[in-house]
Amino acid sequence: MQEVFEQIIEQLKGIWLKRRYIMITTWLLCPLGWIGITQLPDTYESVARVHTDTQSLLRPLLKGLTVETDPDKQVTLMVKTLLSRPNLERIARMTDLDVQATTPKEYNKLIEELEKTISIRLVGGDNIYSISYEHEEPQMAKNVVQAALTVFIENTLGESRSESDTAQKFLDTQIQDYEARLLEAEGRLTDFKQRYSGSLPGDTGGFYTRLNLNKSKLQEAELQLREATTKWQSAKEQLTGQKPIANVVTSQYDERIAQLTQSLDSLMLRYTDAHPDVKEAKRRVADLKRLKEEEKSAMSGENGQGNAAFTDSPLYQELKVAESKLANNVASLTVRVNDFQERVKQMEAKAHTIPEIEAELIALDRDYGITKKKFEDLLNRRETARLAQEADESTDKIQFKVVDPPRVPIEPSGPKRLIFITAILILGFGSGIGISFLFSQLTPIVTSARQLSNATGYPVFGIVSATESLGLAKRHRRKAIIFTLSNCMIVVMYAGMMSFYLIPALQTSIRGLL
Repeated sequence: MQEVFEQIIEQLKGIWLKRRYIMITTWLLCPLGWIGITQLPDTYESVARVHTDTQSLLRPLLKGLTVETDPDKQVTLMVKTLLSRPNLERIARMTDLDVQATTPKEYNKLIEELEKTISIRLVGGDNIYSISYEHEEPQMAKNVVQAALTVFIENTLGESRSESDTAQKFLDTQIQDYEARLLEAEGRLTDFKQRYSGSLPGDTGGFYTRLNLNKSKLQEAELQLREATTKWQSAKEQLTGQKPIANVVTSQYDERIAQLTQSLDSLMLRYTDAHPDVKEAKRRVADLKRLKEEEKSAMSGENGQGNAAFTDSPLYQELKVAESKLANNVASLTVRVNDFQERVKQMEAKAHTIPEIEAELIALDRDYGITKKKFEDLLNRRETARLAQEADESTDKIQFKVVDPPRVPIEPSGPKRLIFITAILILGFGSGIGISFLFSQLTPIVTSARQLSNATGYPVFGIVSATESLGLAKRHRRKAIIFTLSNCMIVVMYAGMMSFYLIPALQTSIRGLL
């Protein structure tokens, strides 16, 4: 560490011995640089601040009903595109800056300068943007900022409406196109259905589905026919085994004869045939039977019929009705079976052509369905776009409030002469020190015994200092005084320049004297 410190001291001594280069450099750079700074024209900066309010009350109300756009992103995009060439050309025309350019080269240079000097930036977290511009003329600076502010607001508000109009025109064109395509698809589908009206699939499915369904119905009808035929044959056999029965003629004596017969049976249980009561009962039964026969004979003579009158029994009549119903059912099922057989036969004959017809119908239905769905979607989107456009026209999603309008600047904002003056002072002394260090390395001067020993490789046993008679000490003192005075003069000039620009009254008085 001690060696490093000694080396630094030796380097500083070498720079001190070459200090004349510091004086030369400072006197060449500082006065000339300060004179150049004084010749720089004043520039005036105009600033405007605008607040963009993107919290519209309609946004939560219209959520899901209209096309939602992000106003924050829209504002950010407008900020990034404000310094695009079309906008810069518009600003130049609005401020008559384009009149100053007489050639295309000058015009391009003017646009490039506008792009570099116009500044727009976000200055707060509440969407407050600052637009600034510097120019040699205060009024021109204010005009350019005003033009940039106007372009920024108009572009942001007009972009949304322009996009809505473009979307509406595009949707109208697409709807007309799809409407024509839909009508064409409907015409093709209608013509196809009319041409193959008897061969198209119905609600029950396609061709093979309907064919299998008819075959199943045919099998079911055939089974029902066999069952009905079996029942019919059984009913006919039962009807054949049932015979007609004689017709029984009732009489007024039947009930009395039955009662006397019952009483006679009771008497026979208690008495013999010789008992008078038994005999009397038998006689009365015999008389009643005689009277019954006489009545029956009289009735048969009146009707002109013989004694043998027959009629059908109730069971026979029921069997005959059932047999008739079964015969009718068999006839109906026979007709149904024949009908299904004819259908299956016709469909099997068309088995080679129906699938092609169905495939073509499916393709037509698919094209029609896709076109119809797209057409309906476009109608819905147009309605959504129309509602969004009406919402935009009724109220602005983005509202601008100019917080600070642009003003004509009174005091110049540049150039930053105080910074430049200080920078030139630092540059002058820095350059001088650097040049002195460079020459001390090119033409080194030994300043210590240690440096001499390191340079020659021989040890140094003693040092002989210069005597006063040689005048070296006085000479070095004079050089140090000149160096100090030179630097003091440079510092005084620096202080004067700083005072000139720091004290407005002093600056005004000096300019009045000049």
